[in-house]
Order: sequence, then C-alpha cells, then structure tokens
Amino acid sequence: MAATLDSTFADHLATVQARTTAALAAHRYDGIVIHSGRPRDHFLDDHAPPFKPNPHFLWWAPLLDAPDSFVRYVPGERPRLVFHQPADYWHKPPTVPDAAWLKSFDLHVVRTPGEARALLGTAGRRIAYVGEWQDEFGDWGFAGANAQPLLDHLHFGRAVKTPYELECMRHASVLGARGHVAAEQAWRSGASEFETHQAYCFAAGLREQELPYGNIIAFGPGAAVLHYQQLQRERDVPRRSFLIDAGAQVRGYASDITRTYGDGDAEFGALVAAMEDAQQALCAAIRAGTDYREVHLQAHWLIAGVLQRAGLVTCSQETAVAEHVSSVFFPHGIGHLLGLQVHDVAGFARDVTGATIPKPDGHPYLRLPRTLEPGFVVTVEPGLYFIDLLLEQARADDRGRHIRWDAVERLKPFGGIRIEDDVVCTTGAPENLTRDAFAAIA
Repeated sequence: MAATLDSTFADHLATVQARTTAALAAHRYDGIVIHSGRPRDHFLDDHAPPFKPNPHFLWWAPLLDAPDSFVRYVPGERPRLVFHQPADYWHKPPTVPDAAWLKSFDLHVVRTPGEARALLGTAGRRIAYVGEWQDEFGDWGFAGANAQPLLDHLHFGRAVKTPYELECMRHASVLGARGHVAAEQAWRSGASEFETHQAYCFAAGLREQELPYGNIIAFGPGAAVLHYQQLQRERDVPRRSFLIDAGAQVRGYASDITRTYGDGDAEFGALVAAMEDAQQALCAAIRAGTDYREVHLQAHWLIAGVLQRAGLVTCSQETAVAEHVSSVFFPHGIGHLLGLQVHDVAGFARDVTGATIPKPDGHPYLRLPRTLEPGFVVTVEPGLYFIDLLLEQARADDRGRHIRWDAVERLKPFGGIRIEDDVVCTTGAPENLTRDAFAAIA
C-alpha cells in the first residue's frame, strides 16, 4: 500500500504547493508555516486525549504522530519539514520518518519546539501561521495567525481531491468494509454493542484513537439516535435491528460507512430494501455539474415514496415533501464532503473568498449546498427513523394527520435505517468507494 501511495504523493504535493502559492499571492504573504498541533492535558489532570493532527499539516505531510512539528513553505523554495522528536523516557518519542515521500522535503529534527523557531525563516518576510496557536509563538515573527481569508482560500481548493488523496480513501474504504463485515457477524452471533465495536476495530486493524470518529453501534431503538454514543455491554437484549456507522482512515483520510440490518422481520426487511434502492439511485446522481441541494431534495422525494408504499403515511409524495412530513422521518442532510476531516471543510463555500451558498429553505442540517465537481468525495446517506421527539412534534401539529400511527408504533422498536456510501464525483459515472471496497473483500 505504501508504495502505491508514495508513487502518487509527489504529484499531490505539487498540487498542494500550486494551490498554496496562489492563496499566498492573493493575500500578500511570502510563505506559510503549518503547525501539526500539541496535545492538551485534561482539566486538572496530567495526561492528554489522543493526539489529533491539524488537517492542514496532514495535507502536506502524512504524519499522524508528530506533535509540535512544522511544515514551512515559501514559493520557489523546497518545503521544509521540522520534525519534533523530544528527548523523553516517559513516552516513546515519534520515530523520525524515513519514507519515499520525504524526498520532496528538507528534513530537520529538533528536540524542543523552541528549536524550530530558527528554522522557520520569518525574519523580514510575511509568513502566515496556520494551526492551533500557542502563546510561545507570539514573538516568533509571524505576520498573522489563521487569517480567515487565507483559510477560506485554502479550504475551497481542498474539496477537489488529488489522485493520491483518492487512493488513500480507497484504502480507508477497504479497512472500513472489513470492519463492517466483522461487526455484522458479531451482532448475528450474539455479541453486545461493545463486543461488536471491538470486533470492528480488530478486523479494521485500528485502535479506537485511530478511528476517524467514534463508532455508532446501535441495536434496536438506539438506531433512532442519529449520533448514538453508547456501547452497551449486555448481550441479552432485543436484537431486532443493527445500525452501524463506522469508518477508518489511512494517512489521515477517512471513510464513513453506514449499514442497517434486520432480524428477519418481513416488514422491516422490506423497508431496508426500499431504502437501499433509494440510496443507490441517489449515489447514481453524483455527477459533475449537479447541485447537491437537488440531491438532498431528491432524497426527500424518494423517502416520501418509501413512506407511502410502506403504509407509514397516508398522503401523496408531493404532500409529504411539501408539508415536511418526510422530515419527521428523515431529519438530517443527505451527506457531506469527506477527506482529511469526516465533515470536510468548505461545504458551504461559493468561491475562494469565503462567500457561502444558502441551504434549501426548511432543510437546516444539509452540510453541502455546492455544485459537484470532479474530484469531490461525498457521502450519500439517506435515513428513515422513528424518533420520539420528532414524532411527538408531528403529532402536535398538522403533519400528524398524514401519519399512520399504528404502523409507526409497530416499527418503532427497530429504531431506524441509514445506509451510507462514499462516492467520488468524476468526469463521467460516479465511483462508489464503499461498494467497490465491499466487493474487493468479498
């Protein structure tokens, strides 16, 4: 895998340099310094949560364990990697990298963050700083820290992934698919939510801190909680359904996959199959030039049809969408950009200036109203849930007259359904990273 990724890294870095050069010129900076980040101790404690690198740093250097390291870039000069390897016997210091991608950098190893100052070359130049600010950097000579116009410019371009980034995400999808297969098997064999989570991590080969986000492992009613955060230890619980939303990451690039399974109940199984058909139709719509808001609205139309055919609503598709009956069952957005961040940056960006695109009226949770371009990676995740809070709101207003409450009560113990794939927008047919990954390990 490393050889495949390294073979495309040089071209990736050239693209990153070109985009950064344009952003620096537009905002009158001579160069940029990107800090990897620094772990912060918990309040009133002496240890920190797992280190999570600055995504801007990972865009340049695929180092997940390099606290207090820096990338320095001045157009026309080779990028410089200042790698922090502390003299520490309490912890194992990060290993100095020795990978093929390093050929593109001048590498300098320092023992303390302060030693990096002399290597960052801020004197007499307007050098921008990007990263979590530290008080000790105040007199290092930076021209500005995290200037929003510069960040907006850099973020806008990150939406279009390079071949290297896409290859990282293909590998992350395979790891995620392996975990999903193992988790389904664990659930069917009687494992608890916690044990199912452990089976996922083992099969994906990832520690919890290496996951791109906390796994959602929900049995039955828990599937109605969109970001369900419990991992129950009990095995002897109703096992009517299983919703798993779990991903993996390679060199910081994420996969984000959701599947829903039933216990054999025919009515719920038919609902899952109908949502699968709707989800695949939406994946096919990921085409260059398509306004993603239209994909979201199409999801509501398709889900309204599922609700009608399943006997959950009595109104037409048109009425279910127009009167927001579909929103009772599908309250979130259809998807988001994916990359170095699970909810990747610039989903609302109109252009490099930071101007934004509005969400559709009545749909406050859509994270991506942009027009799709080749190189975008988006999630496609329609859902259908039985959420008490939203159902009670609908019961209290005019929407309740359209809902078949007996059917809702019958299906509530299953919690809900979500099916999510990661899809690349190309110049032609979309590339479904998730389906390809499951096929590759079958």
